[in-house]
Amino acid sequence: MTAMVTFSWIGIMLLVGVVLRAVIKPLGNILMPASVIGGIVGLIMMNIPGVAATLGIDPNMCNQIVNFFFILSFISMGLTATPKAEGQTGGAVAKQQLRGSMGMGLLWGALYCFTPVIGYFCIKFFGAAFNMPAEYGILIPFAFCQGPGQSASFGMQIEAAGLMPLASQVAITYSVIGFLFAFLIGVPLAKIGLKKGLASYPEKLSPAVMRGIYKPEEQTEVAGRITTYNGNIDVLAFNFAIVGMTFVITLYVQKLILMIPNALIASFGGMTFFVGYFVALVVKAVMTKIGVKKYHDDALQARITGCTTDFLIVGAFMAIQTSAIGSWIIPMLMMCVVVGAFTFAFCIYFGRRFGDGCDFERTLGMWGCATGTCPSGVALIRVVDPNLRTTASAEMGSMNAFMIPGTLLVANYIMVCNGLMSINTLIPMALGLGVINIILIKVVRAWNKPTFSWKGKVVCPDVTDDCEAFENTGTRSQF
Repeated sequence: MTAMVTFSWIGIMLLVGVVLRAVIKPLGNILMPASVIGGIVGLIMMNIPGVAATLGIDPNMCNQIVNFFFILSFISMGLTATPKAEGQTGGAVAKQQLRGSMGMGLLWGALYCFTPVIGYFCIKFFGAAFNMPAEYGILIPFAFCQGPGQSASFGMQIEAAGLMPLASQVAITYSVIGFLFAFLIGVPLAKIGLKKGLASYPEKLSPAVMRGIYKPEEQTEVAGRITTYNGNIDVLAFNFAIVGMTFVITLYVQKLILMIPNALIASFGGMTFFVGYFVALVVKAVMTKIGVKKYHDDALQARITGCTTDFLIVGAFMAIQTSAIGSWIIPMLMMCVVVGAFTFAFCIYFGRRFGDGCDFERTLGMWGCATGTCPSGVALIRVVDPNLRTTASAEMGSMNAFMIPGTLLVANYIMVCNGLMSINTLIPMALGLGVINIILIKVVRAWNKPTFSWKGKVVCPDVTDDCEAFENTGTRSQF
């Protein structure tokens, strides 16, 4: 019952977000997703003493629901075939997706190496007056690059050693700030791109888009095709059943991977969402080979991806339990601003240099992933590509394979926090590995000339303008 009550309250917060966006015009003007609005309300509600217990909400269950939907979202992305743009062959789409995945994965890896060094020196400088040990700055990549789940997990490991008793709470607080950065900066950035015509499949910036819900006369788009007879099985149930089958296969594949006596393989085999995405790719290929894929609707599958993303974002906010960390919040905020600015500069510079036609969507996805989680990156992509027609959302799943070089120092970060390694040993290792990731971006040809300019002309100057030409032609700003 607790799981159902908790899940239902996540849904209620989603509805709260929908209502608030519809009635508060500034929220619509910045295209803030209902999941983020509802998540922030849920975060506040969950941290008012006694409220969660009174309502029957279990914060730990919130975290479990988030993890479950996190896995399902990646499986759903893997099952969805990316539509080919006009004139593109399947091979061209695959090449484009591989390049984007490699570029974003390696860029994430570089940030994972650079940000703990920046965090350490920021806390050393800003935190001295507040008696905050500089080692707390090393926790920043667990939050900004990995999200609340990993923050709590690694934080608890560090707390167990006894040297950093507030590691978990500090890391989770970083993740809250990271989520806010992701959307409070990412959504306005998406809006700027829409106005300048940078989106590959731009939406008309109509009043309906701004308020986030369509009136009956505006409800012209369908959610998917009916591929099964409803008297036999509902098409949504059919698609969800395939997701469930893939999830079960993933668990067995994961067990086989964990039997391999290799620490590196085991560490990545332990990431269920990572294994699930690639199992989904195999399932999709098998379905195509045996002629079953024609009964599976990609448009409807994209809706499932969007649904899981919405629920997990709200759940992630509600799962975060902040505690009184006193005056430490001041150096923590200052450090997060510095790391956020560094991350933003990296994403803006490299995002438009990956190559091919959806670099704007990749930039948004990269920013969301580098300050929150991959699903938060997908949520930002959905602002400008609501039907997930570009390869950018799928690349958010496959990029995990190319994050591996950046995560090689996880154990070293924990060792420094636990007093088992000197910070002077870690710094050159982290900076060196970060540089290697940057070099690899060039090697895999994901560092090219810019494909779009932020200085381009405004195609749709006001969100209430009639932008039919903008929508129909897909005009992109001049570089």
